[in-house]
Amino acid sequence: MNSLVLEGSPKTPSINFNGANGAFLIEGRSIPENSLDFYKPVMEWLDSYINEPQEETKVSIRLEYFNTSSSKCILDVFKKLETVFKRGKKVIINWHYEMDDEDMLEAGEDYQSIVKIPFNMIEDDE
Repeated sequence: MNSLVLEGSPKTPSINFNGANGAFLIEGRSIPENSLDFYKPVMEWLDSYINEPQEETKVSIRLEYFNTSSSKCILDVFKKLETVFKRGKKVIINWHYEMDDEDMLEAGEDYQSIVKIPFNMIEDDE
């Protein structure tokens, strides 16, 4: 399966979804003008991935900040991955947050309570 790579900008996160090895990364800031437009190719790519997922999918989320409209799109990403998980494949989400960033930790915990995928809360020192 092909990879999806979107370069980040000051308002959009870097996206690197490697379909061949099941390693997914979203990092940076997610405050695009139109979140639905930005995340549309991500959702389309995930629709294809769901049909032929790897045995294990590891997702690393390293967001500094995201706005409300992005939060819905991120939830949609997790819901698509939940489909993979429910089909018996291994899916792990590594939610990174900076030390003392209670808001980002809480956001990860909120997602963890909504989707039925194992989350690892990882505190980064930077």
